[in-house]
Amino acid sequence: MSRAEDIFQKLIYFGEDALDDYIINRQAEELFLDFKQATPGIGRNVTSLPRDDRKNLAKCISGFGNSEGGVIIWGVECSRDFDIGDVAKAKIKVPNVHRYLSWLENAISGCTIPSHNKVRNHIISIDENGDGYIATYIPKAETSPLMSTVGNAIYIRSGSNNVPAPYSVIAGMFGRRPQPNIELIISDRHIEVLENSNENHAYTIENNKDKTPEKYVKISFSVNGSNDSSVIARELYFSCTTSNYGSPYNKVRFFNYNQMDSILGMSNQLNLITRPELRLPPRSSFKFTNVEVILTAHTDDDFLFNGIIGAEGAAPRDFRIYINKNTLRSFVAKILRGEGDEQLWLNEFFSDFLRSDF
Repeated sequence: MSRAEDIFQKLIYFGEDALDDYIINRQAEELFLDFKQATPGIGRNVTSLPRDDRKNLAKCISGFGNSEGGVIIWGVECSRDFDIGDVAKAKIKVPNVHRYLSWLENAISGCTIPSHNKVRNHIISIDENGDGYIATYIPKAETSPLMSTVGNAIYIRSGSNNVPAPYSVIAGMFGRRPQPNIELIISDRHIEVLENSNENHAYTIENNKDKTPEKYVKISFSVNGSNDSSVIARELYFSCTTSNYGSPYNKVRFFNYNQMDSILGMSNQLNLITRPELRLPPRSSFKFTNVEVILTAHTDDDFLFNGIIGAEGAAPRDFRIYINKNTLRSFVAKILRGEGDEQLWLNEFFSDFLRSDF
C-alpha cells in the first residue's frame, strides 16, 4: 500500500476523528497530503464545481499524479507556520456535501490531459444538514505526464506544493517507458494458540523443572506482490531481515518460495528473486512466501521485522512489523488468556504493528 493510499484508508476508517487528530497535532501539508476549503457562499443556482476549486483540483491531479500520488481533504482551513509550512487549523464544512461530491466526480475527467481515471472520492463525514468533509485520492498516474487543463501546465509535487515541472523533468517523462508498480498484499492471515508439546515442538525452555507444556501463539500469513500497472513485471524480489525476535524463544519462519531463487545473506536475513523466465502480467499477483511468526510469553525485548518487495524498474515497497516489548507481552498474554477472538487479534496485529512504505 502506498503512502497516499494509507492516508486515504485512514480517513475512510477513522472518519472525522482523523481530521480532529490532524488539527490537534498541527499536521502540515506534505508530499502526499493537501488541505483545501470549498468556495464559500455557493448559491443554489451553481451547477458545477466553482472555478477556484476546479483549479485546485486540476493542479493536484496533475501534481500528485505525476509524482507518487496524494490525497486532498476538502473542508480543512490551514494557517502558516514558518517552521513547517501550512498546518491544519480548523474544520470548515463543505456545504451540501453530496452535491459537492457530484461536482468533483463530474470535473475529474476534464481536469487533465490525458484524464486520470483512477481518482476516487470519499465522504469522510456528513451532519444532519448535509454538510461535511470529502477526501480525494489521486494515485500515481500510469500514463504520465498529466497536463492540467487550467493553465495548460504539467505539475509535479514538490514538498507541500504543486509546481510546474522543469523542462528536463518533462523531457524525462515523455522519454520514459511505463514502469511496473508492485504493491504489497498480505493474505491468508491466521492466528492460533498451540501447545508446545513433543509432537509440535516450537521452542525449548531450559530449567523447566516440572516439564509442563506451555502454550504459544502462531501467526501465519502470505506476502504477495500485485502488479498494479499496465506493463509486465520481471525479476520480482523479496528481501527481509528479522532484527530482533523479542525473545530467544520467538521465531520467524519462511515456507513455500519454490518459484524463487534464494540468495545467501547474513544471519536472520532472507533474499529471494524470481527466475528469469517468470513474468507477471498487469493486474495480477504473485506469492513471494508464507511466513510463520512464533510468539511466546517469554519476552524481554522489542520485535522488529523489516522487509522490501519490488521488481526490475519498479519503485521498491518497504514494510515492517514492529512491536515494543511491553505491548508484545500484553498482546501475547491477552491471547493466551483467551480474551477476544481470532479476528480481533488479527486486526490488532496487522493494523497496529504492520506498516508499509515508511
